[in-house]
Amino acid sequence: MATHYRLRTDGADLFVRLTPKSSRDALEGAETTADGAAHVKARVRAVPEKGAANAALERLVARSLGVPASTVSVVAGGTSRLKTVRIAGEPAMLARLLDGLAVADGR
Repeated sequence: MATHYRLRTDGADLFVRLTPKSSRDALEGAETTADGAAHVKARVRAVPEKGAANAALERLVARSLGVPASTVSVVAGGTSRLKTVRIAGEPAMLARLLDGLAVADGR
């Protein structure tokens, strides 16, 4: 079964499907696509210009997980809806936090 994140020795990579220009900033839980890939659905109010949506996503992930914003960065998919967000920190603690994102919408 696919998971919406991958642990690393220095943190975790979170897989995200981002919808910019939304009416609100929110993480809406994890979902699995038809091809078996898992990701967290995210919405931000920012527009996808000059990195504004990516910066808003980084702030949203940091706030939702309760980690410093400086530990969160978009490392892949800068101009795509599907992104990889790297979170630096202790992997076991991040795994517990990221597992909580999967049930954010009641799943």
